[in-house]
Amino acid sequence: MKQRCLSLLQSCSSMAQLRQIHARLLSSGLASDRFLASELLRFCALSPLGDLLYARSLLLSLPDPSSSSWNHLIRAFTDRNLPYESILHFLLMRRGGGGGGATPNELTFPFVLKSCTRLAALRLGIQTHADAAKRGVDAVVYVQNALVSLYSSCSRIDEARQLFEEMSLWTVVSWNTILTAHAENSMAEECAGIFDRMRRCGFDADQTTYVILLSASAELGSLSYGRWLHGRIAGSGLATNVQLGTAIVNMYAKCGALKCAGQVFDRMPLRNVWTWSAMILGLAQHGLARNAIELFDEMKHAFVEPNYVTFLGVISACSHAGLVDVGLRLFHEMIEQHGIKPRMSHCSAMVDLLGRNGHLQEAYDFVQRMPIEPDAVVWRTLLSTCQLHPEKDETGIGQEAKRRLLELEPRRVGNYIMAANMYSDQGSWDEAAKVRRRMREEGLRKAPGESCIEVGGGMHRFISGDNYCSNGYKSILIILNALKLNMKERYEISMDST
Repeated sequence: MKQRCLSLLQSCSSMAQLRQIHARLLSSGLASDRFLASELLRFCALSPLGDLLYARSLLLSLPDPSSSSWNHLIRAFTDRNLPYESILHFLLMRRGGGGGGATPNELTFPFVLKSCTRLAALRLGIQTHADAAKRGVDAVVYVQNALVSLYSSCSRIDEARQLFEEMSLWTVVSWNTILTAHAENSMAEECAGIFDRMRRCGFDADQTTYVILLSASAELGSLSYGRWLHGRIAGSGLATNVQLGTAIVNMYAKCGALKCAGQVFDRMPLRNVWTWSAMILGLAQHGLARNAIELFDEMKHAFVEPNYVTFLGVISACSHAGLVDVGLRLFHEMIEQHGIKPRMSHCSAMVDLLGRNGHLQEAYDFVQRMPIEPDAVVWRTLLSTCQLHPEKDETGIGQEAKRRLLELEPRRVGNYIMAANMYSDQGSWDEAAKVRRRMREEGLRKAPGESCIEVGGGMHRFISGDNYCSNGYKSILIILNALKLNMKERYEISMDST
């Protein structure tokens, strides 16, 4: 009978069938069999045709649920982006919920840690780490991968690096995790070195690896490295799925190679909303606003539902193209037709749309009517547009934006510089001096200017006032002096000839 029920569970294809199997187990007295109960719960929790609520009630009704039963449910909550439920059931498991003696094992902790990562719950994650160590499973590779991800997502990059280096076994997932850690913590420049080390250790990159590296390349604006990655992908014979294709489009678009981005975009057999959004954003960010709006219309004709990123891109495009009415229409369309709640980034884009095109009062009124409390970015955007059109600020909107900005970010140097520049543009030299005096009294100093250039596939950073920020500083000076001398000689020759 047990074998028959197990066979039925393996061929089960709907919740209706599962309920019948469950009824048979109850009537035959096999419902308390831990293995059959675990298989029953596995379908309910993990199958796309399952029922998570039924799985939960089933588990809590078991007199002695096994660890695998708990793991199925915890994993299901994590996979369905219900981290609180995942952690709650982990705690119930530890406390003996359901009356059983099941304990967490190496298959429990990765999903619990993933839930902590999604919540950025560092303290709870540290406690879970300690629990894994106590149970002797903290050295299991997929537990360690989850720990690296947890610490890096909570900006504890040093701990993440240490954990990675102490691992006795690495997998491709381990390398992808540490690459993500650096890419997401503003350390994209180090990703190339890590990838080089990964290859020297004998690991082949997978699609996820290249997605991370292409994103890092896009962040740095390193077109040559992005091209090199694209060439490796093509040469490796790795299948280009939608996610990888989108990453290639995004890299070319953010690096300004819009023709290449368009070619990859056009050749993709399948595109999702993120592919379209990457292309629209790229066009908008590089001054091709009308092309971005045309592509947005083409996207709708292709029956692809736009998301919040798509609308952010197309509204930004309208702002740069001066299409205020179109931008307003799209903003209302986003809310009313697509049911997308405006985020702070959308509100900031709308303030820029109105203010950049001289509608300062409308921009201020929009801020006042925002359904969410405006943050410093919104007020900074409004202040910037007031500086752009000072002649249209008849009601002191700039002053109000400055006041609110300094209240929200009293220690941000850039805000004081904006305020001082605003007064200087108005000829209010005394007020500008007061702002700069307050900066000195508060001990606030403007960060030195910084720029990056790409030479020979490498990124070189230059900082204003730092004569030793580049390894090739002396050779740069020699070339600059030679150019200066050459220009001087040519100028003297041209003066003599006249």
